Amino acid sequence: MEKEGKEIVEKGSKLGSIRIADEVVSIIAGLAATEIDGVAGMSGGIVSGVAEMLGRKNFSKGVKVEVGEKEAAVDLFLIVKYGVRIPDLALAVQENVKQAIETMTGLSVVEVNVHVQGVGFPEPEKTEEVRVH
Repeated sequence: MEKEGKEIVEKGSKLGSIRIADEVVSIIAGLAATEIDGVAGMSGGIVSGVAEMLGRKNFSKGVKVEVGEKEAAVDLFLIVKYGVRIPDLALAVQENVKQAIETMTGLSVVEVNVHVQGVGFPEPEKTEEVRVH
């Protein structure tokens, strides 16, 4: 069973066509989003949670893409770190994702929608108790 990919064709190219799967664009978007400081993670559903429990890292978790022949639209579902300014973070994520997809695939990114799904709090530091006998 062949995965469905979208075709990008260069005019005048006699070498053939280039196909980029939607999953590839999703992975690029997910990695570019998590590069931004202040993003605690991506918000996925129960399916991606199960995949991670089984030891498979899902780099496209929390990403939905629509890829046409020459354009792409991206929806990102983020968990942000507590204390960050969300509008600034969202803008930085939008710019980084757009730049990464356009650079790596040649697609024109028409929109990057950021959906903040939650806030991640820092893990409390575990202190070891010292018992004196």
